[in-house]
Amino acid sequence: MHKFLRAVGFTGFKSKEILQPLINVTIDNSKERVFTTYEDDILLAEYSTYFGPAMGVTVCGEMDKEDKFLLHGCFPFFRADTISTTERVTVERHAASISYAGICEDERVGITIIFYLANKMPYIVRKNTKRLPESGTKLSLTGLSLEGTIMMPLFKDPDEVMKAKETKKNREKLMKAAKKGDESAMESLTLSDMDMYSQISRKIRDYDLFTVVDTYFMPFGVECDMYSILGEILSFRLVKNIVTNEEIYQMLLLCNEMQIAICINKEDLLGEPEVGRRFKGNIWLQGTIIYPD
Repeated sequence: MHKFLRAVGFTGFKSKEILQPLINVTIDNSKERVFTTYEDDILLAEYSTYFGPAMGVTVCGEMDKEDKFLLHGCFPFFRADTISTTERVTVERHAASISYAGICEDERVGITIIFYLANKMPYIVRKNTKRLPESGTKLSLTGLSLEGTIMMPLFKDPDEVMKAKETKKNREKLMKAAKKGDESAMESLTLSDMDMYSQISRKIRDYDLFTVVDTYFMPFGVECDMYSILGEILSFRLVKNIVTNEEIYQMLLLCNEMQIAICINKEDLLGEPEVGRRFKGNIWLQGTIIYPD
């Protein structure tokens, strides 16, 4: 059973015996069915069914020579219309299964973003037809969470907000220059990081950490697509899983100037979300590559 099924409303599905009926329902009622060849001798199949607004389950497998479906696995998904970044994305296959990880570098975050590729089939089709790399792609990032906390917003002085935006723009320019080998940009970034570390070290002696840090996006645990985030809530809605009637919060967050949509079971969220408040929690990061056509 996939660990994050709870995030889309399937809390009680904790064994293969209980999961099998869900797999059958997903396949039988799927409105999205995609088939494509893999390495010329494997016919991959993928069935996706929505069990609520923008959320559902995808079943992956392959067809044998007798057209029987052989299950590889299933995973919950959450999709959003939001474009998180237009930076170049690199895709690599996982070693243990026919699934993929996406890799993207965005200066706003400051780290390499690694995510689970939720729409692998369009990627495989383009790879088979030798259409990669393809320019003009966009990336929509979403996260599934099993625990989260709502935090109050920070007071932001308008002048300080403008100053922070200018600082971030300058930092992004320096990071781009540093990637090209500019030594003076590397030195400026190092000094800036040392200065920031010094300021935070002084402030946390007298203040709570979350009154100093407004937002963050950083790796969590040993799995490369797990992250700990703190972001401002831009919008939210409470929806229901049409099968289990479990209530799910779907929120759009602004995290390090990048928009990420997250999905969490109401029972796993501490506090009441409101626009302007902040969400803090751990997420499994998914990504959907949006191709030009």
